[in-house]
Amino acid sequence: QVQLVESGGGWVQAGGALRLTCTDSRRTSGTYSMGWFRQAPGKEREFVAAISTKNGVTSYGDSVKGRFTISRENAENTVYLQMNSLKPDDTSTYYCAARRSVLGAIRPEAYDYWGQGTQVTVSV
Repeated sequence: QVQLVESGGGWVQAGGALRLTCTDSRRTSGTYSMGWFRQAPGKEREFVAAISTKNGVTSYGDSVKGRFTISRENAENTVYLQMNSLKPDDTSTYYCAARRSVLGAIRPEAYDYWGQGTQVTVSV
């Protein structure tokens, strides 16, 4: 069973960068599509990015296009989210998710496994 662990969150000033890492500690997610979501207090979970299993096809939420990049290393069962030009509105808890499908998805309910989340805080 997939067990996802996120890391790399923290505090950064606006305009800065962070890289989030999601690792499947049981090394079973290499054939799953992966996604990143975020959720701020009082708000719905928001799609950030997804990457397919084969060919690494990616998709992004409108609010992060051009600033965030999702990538994966299947051999290491690891997914990354490089976040550049961060804004205060990016402040949120970021979650990694795995889906039993070769294709990524933008709806949170399409994912089967979730990590515990990592906090990202962007100050002005």
